[in-house]
Amino acid sequence: MKNTTDCNMYSLRIMEVTTLPILPPNLKLGVGMVQYFVNKFWKAIINSSSVQLQDVITKMPLQLIKRHTVSIIAPPRSGNQNGRGGGNHSGDGGGYGNSRNRDYDGGRSGPGHSRGRNQIHSGRIERRSNFGGGGGMGRDNRNRGSGKIGSGGSSGGGNSDDFSKLRDVTWADMRLPPFQKNFYQEHPKTRNRPHHEVERYRAAHQITLKGQAPNPIQYFDEACFPDYCLNEIRRQRYNEPTPIQAQAWPIAMSGSNLVGIAKTGSGKTLAFILPAIVHINHQPPLQRGDGPIALVLAPTRELAQQIQSVANDFGSSAYVRNTCIFGGAPKTRQTQDLERGVELVIATPGRLLDFLSNGITNMQRCTYLVLDEADRMLDMGFEPQIRKILNQIRPDRQILMWSATWPREVRQLAEDFLGNNYIQVNIGSLELSANHNIRQYVDVCQEGDKGSKLKDLLSFIYDQSPHPGKIIIFVATKKKVDELSRFINGFGVRVGSIHGDKSQLDRDNVLSDFRNGRANILVATDVAARGLDVDGIKYVINFDFPQSSEDYIHRIGRTGRKHSTGTSYAFFTRKNAKCARALVDILREANQNVNPDLEYIARNAATISSKEKERDRANRDSGLGGSNRRNGGNSNNYSSNNGYSGGNRFGGGGGGGGGVGSNSGYGNNAGYSNGSGRSRNYSNSRH
Repeated sequence: MKNTTDCNMYSLRIMEVTTLPILPPNLKLGVGMVQYFVNKFWKAIINSSSVQLQDVITKMPLQLIKRHTVSIIAPPRSGNQNGRGGGNHSGDGGGYGNSRNRDYDGGRSGPGHSRGRNQIHSGRIERRSNFGGGGGMGRDNRNRGSGKIGSGGSSGGGNSDDFSKLRDVTWADMRLPPFQKNFYQEHPKTRNRPHHEVERYRAAHQITLKGQAPNPIQYFDEACFPDYCLNEIRRQRYNEPTPIQAQAWPIAMSGSNLVGIAKTGSGKTLAFILPAIVHINHQPPLQRGDGPIALVLAPTRELAQQIQSVANDFGSSAYVRNTCIFGGAPKTRQTQDLERGVELVIATPGRLLDFLSNGITNMQRCTYLVLDEADRMLDMGFEPQIRKILNQIRPDRQILMWSATWPREVRQLAEDFLGNNYIQVNIGSLELSANHNIRQYVDVCQEGDKGSKLKDLLSFIYDQSPHPGKIIIFVATKKKVDELSRFINGFGVRVGSIHGDKSQLDRDNVLSDFRNGRANILVATDVAARGLDVDGIKYVINFDFPQSSEDYIHRIGRTGRKHSTGTSYAFFTRKNAKCARALVDILREANQNVNPDLEYIARNAATISSKEKERDRANRDSGLGGSNRRNGGNSNNYSSNNGYSGGNRFGGGGGGGGGVGSNSGYGNNAGYSNGSGRSRNYSNSRH
């Protein structure tokens, strides 16, 4: 971009679309008008035309300039090596680095970390983050081919969004109509089965119980489901219930609260969908303005959509209407479904709270609640949202909580909302364990070697067969998803990619291609670690080892489903030392070979982790806002020739933007760093 200083303007951010004080109360500034001026503004910037730019600013509505945040930033002159992190609002990154010095590039930070008010960003409405964005990434322009990136500056502060518009319901002051939740009629075969046969079945399938539970249903003809459910079961050609279904169905149909602990791919979805359909059909019909009778909360939109597909299969013949509520998709269709009335809602917590806060729906009719993948929801920080939603639901509801692991946080959530009034079903050990149908390989390597090792591994897989089946590759960041996809595409292999920044349409198309075999490699962040039920996945590759062993188990659980076999590979570096001991235990429990290098890291994990933290701290100091050093962070990127490579480069990142309500809107100490030139976006968020 030339003649930038003539324009004397660098960025425009329209932060809100809201009613203006100088306009009538019912008049809002339209999104189309905002986007029109945003597009015109950037066209003028790209064309380096100060005349066009002045014309755009002149024609902007006065209320747009007065009410909406317009940040006009002049770039520093060439040669200055200090750039200021300038996010004015929550979610703004550390500001652009300084001038177009040929040696260094300053960086712009990634987005903020949590949800907030709406904003217009790059022409689309998003949630405004409550936290300032992270610092930008330093970049060395002297070696443009390798694209090395330094470490980022620190993030800004933040405010929490507690959905204060949504008031808790005082249920003690309300007269609640009674409802029916016990529909279980035990089959004579189940009731009369000898105790030793029941215990033998439970032992054979590793079923353990906490609390008094009915006998398990060993065959579908013993189930007390209506004909429309049994007919669909036959149409789906299921042979017999899975262990979690066999034991959970009698409990759920009896109206008891349930905590179910079982591995991924064990049939949990059908274990709560069929009782939900029966529960719904025994309640009075919905009236105008009523909310749903049954609610299923899920951590990700992929899992929510997977649950909806099962609900569609079994609910259509029962005339049970459902809708799927999740972020990243237009609200119009979801709003119409809720206003029209649906008996079953499958939702992610954030989008559901939006609708509850705006009065589009309510939970006063909800008497059947499912928390699916509760451990994952807590890992993603949804606990405040879950508690807020549960306070909107009558206290005598039936709750079914499902989890693949049983950590302390999940136990605490169960105790808070269920007390001692629940039956717990465990399938398998409560200790961390992987599916024994999966062959696991762990390669201990250096970070910079992972690209070449992946290339060799894919070559090995394709040498075994020209049609090796589907392959999922998990990485840590959204940026790396895109980089790795381009890297693999360079081999002439069609590959799909999904992460949290992709639109819902893009994600649906990528998953459709993956399911149908048009692309047999999928590169993804942890958004695909749960709820992705795709047949024919033969290989799971952990290019970046996850942050916890629980996530590792969920990732590799994408293969080896429905009694099939699969193979997993993991690249393990010294930075993952904190997970080494748990990984060794997982491998040994599954009777897998343990890499001696991994055992060494496990034995010396404390020392290795300490050294890695010191190295990271030194690299981070070089990129923190306020530091004035020339040492960039340890970072990796792909080069066009030799795959994945890494190294230290000069240039620190810009400081993080301030959070909502911050006085100056700048990051730490005004977010000064030693980057220069245009900034580039580099987000290290995991989804």
